[in-house]
Amino acid sequence: MAIIEIRVPAIAESVTEVTLSQWLKGDGDMVKLDEPICEFESDKATLELPAEVAGKIKHTVAEGSDLKIGDVIATIDTDAAGAAATSAAPKAETKAAEPTPSVAAPTTATYATGHPSPAAGKILTEANVAAASVQGTGKDGRITQADAQKAAAEAKTVVTTPVAAPITAPAAPKAETKPAAATPSVIVPSLAFSRNERRVKMSRMRQTIAKRLVSAKNTTAMLTTFNEVDMSAVMAFREKYQDRFVKKYGIKLGFMSLFAKACAKVLLDMPDVNASIDSATNEIIYHDYADISLAISTPTGLVVPPIRNVESLNFAQFESQLKGLAVKARDGKLTLEEMSGGTFTITNGGVFGSLMSTPIINEPQSAILGMHAIKDRAVVVDGQIVIRPMMYLALSYDHRVIDGSTSVTFLVKVKELIEDPTTLLLDI
Repeated sequence: MAIIEIRVPAIAESVTEVTLSQWLKGDGDMVKLDEPICEFESDKATLELPAEVAGKIKHTVAEGSDLKIGDVIATIDTDAAGAAATSAAPKAETKAAEPTPSVAAPTTATYATGHPSPAAGKILTEANVAAASVQGTGKDGRITQADAQKAAAEAKTVVTTPVAAPITAPAAPKAETKPAAATPSVIVPSLAFSRNERRVKMSRMRQTIAKRLVSAKNTTAMLTTFNEVDMSAVMAFREKYQDRFVKKYGIKLGFMSLFAKACAKVLLDMPDVNASIDSATNEIIYHDYADISLAISTPTGLVVPPIRNVESLNFAQFESQLKGLAVKARDGKLTLEEMSGGTFTITNGGVFGSLMSTPIINEPQSAILGMHAIKDRAVVVDGQIVIRPMMYLALSYDHRVIDGSTSVTFLVKVKELIEDPTTLLLDI
C-alpha cells in the first residue's frame, strides 16, 4: 500500500501559518491528480491545494484548523486509485444498465453537503439564517455565496410579509365593541427581543488586519490633516466625456482614477509622501514610481491590492485594472503577488456614506488618502454664497517621515488638480 502524505506547501516567504478554511473533497473520497482538495486561508489570500497524486483521501485535520507550513493535513492511498480504475472497466460494458434513475441521485450526502463556504457562512450569520435551511447548489451540495445571498434576501421578505392583514379581517366584531375601544391596550413584547450571544472565530485575514492596524497605531507617529475639494469641475468633466469614454474603452470613468492620477503626479513631485522607513537599517526608502494601493471591501475583510506605475497609466488602463482587482478581491481570487507592494494608499469611505474619517496608515507606507461622501454645501466663491458639491479629504501620515507643511502642501496640490482637471490632462 502506497500512502502519500499531503502537507501544507510553502506559500510565500512572509506566510508561516494558514487556516484550513474548507475541504473540497470529503473524507474517504476518490481524488484525481491536480484536483483541488481543500482551501487554505492565509493572512493575504485564499488558496486552493491540488492533489499531488490520484487515490483515496483521508483527512488528518478538521476544517478551521490553524496549521504551520509543512504540517500534514491528509493522506492519499494511491493503491485505491488503481483498484478503482480496474473496477471501472467491466462497468463500461454494462451500458444497458446505465440509464437508470441512479444518475439523478444527489441523495448521497458528502462531507460538503449543507456546509457553507467561509463567505457564505458570514452572510448567513449576519442574516441570522440557519445553514440547515439553505439548499446548497455548489459542488457536492455545498452552500455557495450566491445561495447564502438568496437565502438572506428571502429571509428579509419573510420578515416583512404583511402580518396585519389577518387582524383587520373580522370587521363585524369591531363595530360591536366600540365602547371597549377606550380600554387600556396590552403591550405585546417583541418576538425579536433576544439576549443570545454567539462566538465566531476570527478569520486569519481579519486577525492579520487587526494586528497590522494596531501595529500602525503603535509604531508610527500618525497624524491626520484635512482639506475640502470642490467637485464641480470633475463632475462636469465626467458628464461631458463619459459616453465617449465608455464607447471607446467599454468601461466607465470613475472618481477613483482621477484622484489616483492626481496623487501619482503629486507623489513624484513630493517624494517624502511616497517614501517608507526600513526599520532594520533606519533608512528612508524613496520610490521613483507610484504604486497606489486601493482599499476594497470584501465579505472577509478589507484588502488593499496595488495598481503599479499609476503615473504611467492612462485613465482607461487604470479603470480596467481596478475593475479586475475588485472582481478578484470579492471572489477571493487575488494572488499573493497582487496583494503585495504599494507606496501609497487611497481609501474611499464615501461610497458607504462617510462624511469624514481618519484612515490608518497601511504599513510600511507613510501616508494614506481618505476620500469621503460628496455633499452639497454653501461655500463662498468670489464673494458670493453658492451651493457646490464638496468633499472632505483626509491625509493620515507618518510624522517621522513627513512634516506637517509637506502633508498640507500635498493635499493642496491634489485639491488644485481635482478642481481643474484640465491641468491634470496637460501635465502642467
